[in-house]
Amino acid sequence: MNYIEVTIHVRDTQLREILIAQLSAENYYGFEEGEEFFKAYIRENEFKEDVLKGILGNLEIVYKINTIADQNWNELWESNFQPITVEDFVGVRASFHQPTENVQHEIIITPKMSFGTGHHATTWLMMQDMRSVEFTGKRVFDFGTGTGILAILAEKLGASEVLAVDHDDWCVQNATENIETNDCARIILMKGDTANVLQQFDIIIANINRNIIEDNLQYLAQNLVNGGQLLLSGLLAEDEAPLKQLLTAYKLAHLNTLHRSGWIAMRCGKIPG
Repeated sequence: MNYIEVTIHVRDTQLREILIAQLSAENYYGFEEGEEFFKAYIRENEFKEDVLKGILGNLEIVYKINTIADQNWNELWESNFQPITVEDFVGVRASFHQPTENVQHEIIITPKMSFGTGHHATTWLMMQDMRSVEFTGKRVFDFGTGTGILAILAEKLGASEVLAVDHDDWCVQNATENIETNDCARIILMKGDTANVLQQFDIIIANINRNIIEDNLQYLAQNLVNGGQLLLSGLLAEDEAPLKQLLTAYKLAHLNTLHRSGWIAMRCGKIPG
């Protein structure tokens, strides 16, 4: 399968983050940012130029389309993938990098076309927020697992069981590889496009986008035990206020919000009763 690389020339950081969020909602899975541009990647059979033009609107933004053969994808990622750290808490690297020093946890991610390598602000924020949550002995649901990075971290933090769900075959394949690479034994990986899994969890993680979160918020709340915690990201700063208004309808209380580069991660608690 071939992939489409779209290079979009935009210097304004806030506008760039908005465009990335909108493209993420249209099945663009990989992003690479430069000083005056960013690149977005999507499968060739899912690419629709009219959708791209609709997102860019009347902004008079210059973009370039390039086709990348399947066999070149890993080489492309490897040439751009650099290790990252979340403070002294966790390091994320590929197998061809040297081990990360001076971090509590290390995660090895195969750099393939799945969202969630730690480089994007939302994944970074989720890992930072997970540092403040007690995972030991807890049942965890990772909705929209992508590479599996947050499910892997949840197990490393002591979760007794992690259910990781994604709707995309590529993500399920990539997450499977990453789970094996990190020697995880308590993660159950499942393909699915809804949070309606009819199970109860102590902690739920959803790093997707606002539309999918809102569409599944009822199920996320139903799946959470009283006193449980729900961690949300894939959200822009302006998404916080409307999401807060929805929380009370599902007996969820806003606990805190973390910010990074125009993106946010929200943590909520299930109100007993």
